[in-house]
Parts: sequence; structure tokens; C-alpha cells
Amino acid sequence: MIHVIATIQVADGRRDEFLKIFRELMPKVHAEDGCIEYAPAIDIDTGVSVQSMKGENTVTIMEKWESVEKLKAHLSAPHMVEYRDGVQELVQGVTLNVLQPA
Repeated sequence: MIHVIATIQVADGRRDEFLKIFRELMPKVHAEDGCIEYAPAIDIDTGVSVQSMKGENTVTIMEKWESVEKLKAHLSAPHMVEYRDGVQELVQGVTLNVLQPA
């Protein structure tokens, strides 16, 4: 199993629009072979001193996949290509961290 943390920078004031499109995508991804978890998350202010807030224009996608091969298949799936085309004007940047259990 691998863990993926995708950090998506969204255009100012367009986070809710992005999340609406993303939530429409989720059932297709959940149906993919190898998908264990795939869900968006946003900041919550906890008051914990070491917390690092990402900001109002950031969405973090928490993912778990059976393998790197399954992740790569996901990234090239037709619905993912369509999704990326559909959010192109909303997304200003993406970073991806792929991790293995230690």
C-alpha cells in the first residue's frame, strides 16, 4: 500500500467550485481497481501551536492505493484526463507526495 498527499492550489475564491467538481469525480475514482481511499480535506483551525495552515485556497487530497502501478493507472484514467481539463482554469498548482509505510 502507498499513501498519496496531493496539495492543490485553487484560484482565489474558487475553492467551493473546485470541490463541487471534485466530489463528482470521487465515485469514479473509488470504483478504480486499487483505490483504498480518495477524499478531499481543507484546513480547520485547531489552535494547536505546531499546526501549519495551508490557507483558504488549498485543498489537500488524501489517497491510499494498493501499489504505485495502481496509482499510475489512476493518473492516466480517462475520467482523470477529463477532470484535469475541467478544472484547468481553477487550479493554479499541484504538488504530489507519494509515501510508503515505514
